[in-house]
Amino acid sequence: MHNQKRALISVSDKTGVIEFSKALVELGYEIISTGGTYRALADAGLSVVEVADVTGFAECLDGRVKTLHPAVHGGILAVRENDEHVRHIEKLGIAPIDLVCVNLYPFKETILRTDSTLDEAVENIDIGGPAMIRSAAKNYRDVTVIVDPNDYSRLLDELNGHSTPSPQTRQQLMAKAFRHTAAYDALIAAYFSSIAGEEYPEKLTLTFERKTELRYGENPHQSAAFYKGIATHSLAGAKQLGGKELSFNNINDAHGALELLREFTDCPAVVAVKHSTPCGVALGDTITEAYYRAYEADPTSIFGGVIAANREIDASCAAKIAQIFAEIILAPGFTPEALQILRKKKNLRLLEVDITPVAGGYDMKKVTGGLLLQSCDDALLDENKLEYVTTRRPNDDEMRDLMFALRLVKHVKSNGIALAKNGQSLGFGSGQTARIKSTRQAIEHAIETLGAGALKGAVMASDAFFPFDDCIKAAHAAGITAIIQPGGSVNDKLSITACNEYRIAMVTTGIRHFRH
Repeated sequence: MHNQKRALISVSDKTGVIEFSKALVELGYEIISTGGTYRALADAGLSVVEVADVTGFAECLDGRVKTLHPAVHGGILAVRENDEHVRHIEKLGIAPIDLVCVNLYPFKETILRTDSTLDEAVENIDIGGPAMIRSAAKNYRDVTVIVDPNDYSRLLDELNGHSTPSPQTRQQLMAKAFRHTAAYDALIAAYFSSIAGEEYPEKLTLTFERKTELRYGENPHQSAAFYKGIATHSLAGAKQLGGKELSFNNINDAHGALELLREFTDCPAVVAVKHSTPCGVALGDTITEAYYRAYEADPTSIFGGVIAANREIDASCAAKIAQIFAEIILAPGFTPEALQILRKKKNLRLLEVDITPVAGGYDMKKVTGGLLLQSCDDALLDENKLEYVTTRRPNDDEMRDLMFALRLVKHVKSNGIALAKNGQSLGFGSGQTARIKSTRQAIEHAIETLGAGALKGAVMASDAFFPFDDCIKAAHAAGITAIIQPGGSVNDKLSITACNEYRIAMVTTGIRHFRH
């Protein structure tokens, strides 16, 4: 059998490949390469054999066919301890290939470009690369496969003084290789399923990249990691500018804050979230005013929570926030002065996040052994379905507050109730088993926090219809003057009649926002 160790190197991501190849040459490897990788290595002064010289067949079809040849795959797939395999490749004049270093055409990078075309996407579907990776991974006992430049130094450390990596390392690299090709194929399948308009295909394969391992999960006895998908406008793409590492609960709470924050674009807004539930939300003429009003809405629950702003945090706002303990400050940016103030709190996590609203995509919920998939709730209402069902219509101020409260309740766990006035949340009822319990919870919070008269002239939003008129009676007793809800109950007339009796304006939207 051919005794010269050989490595086939063909990479799209050329990070560190010249240094890696030089080290392999020093370890006695002959380097085989193709296309751009061949030219890069040759230009670096390395002695490289072109694949065409191995196969005896020139590249063709604009490079679509280079390595799909028995001289390549026979050299990779031959089992060294199988005498028949060895005799066969010797008879065919095929020399074994001991190491395959391949990563794939930049399909993801191509489709993420705003100016990319379908033809470009098609041309960036790698064929020969996955075939070589899978061949080498299948024969991992004899062939080392490497797909990630981050593994180059680890592999070289093992090869120094040893003819081959340890069985454990080869097995780990094999598993990583199959993850690499699986993720690549999943991305291609998702892209073309979307192009073909297949919203819920018969097979769904999702791919995520690990962003970081976490110290623990929701509780210290649980392990956890954070994975990111392809979406660029996401929490996974946030830039951390200060504070200690994020925890599982931090990320979950920050996600809830970001989703609600994206409801507000027209003026400065601040959202405070605790345990993934809104506790204080407010609008303002400045981001400092919006923060103070959000804080005022629930100064107790905001302690140790997430504060999310839709405008750059300036020194004035930072000075206010620094007066309390918070886990995370999330914003599209921070002024240098604000960073100087907030970084004095060593544990305070500062996240710079793209808060651009994102339409489309999936909302996913796991169940044991399965996955629930639905389109995201990126609608608020259909103005054509809006109905003013009571004798009194809301005035302009009430209507503005109803739209504000509707955005809030959309992000409150069912049964959800949100109370608001003048662009400020006053109370939330969340996760109760009866809507009247959520209503009382929200009212009690507002009165305890802001005083007995806080709800005079306030509005109420409900995530679903009222099956009885008990919530209307409670709202009236608290001073609430306008209500927005989906409608659609067989008992709508009970609620409408009660509203008319109490001179409460009621608007129905025809769309509900359950959040379970």
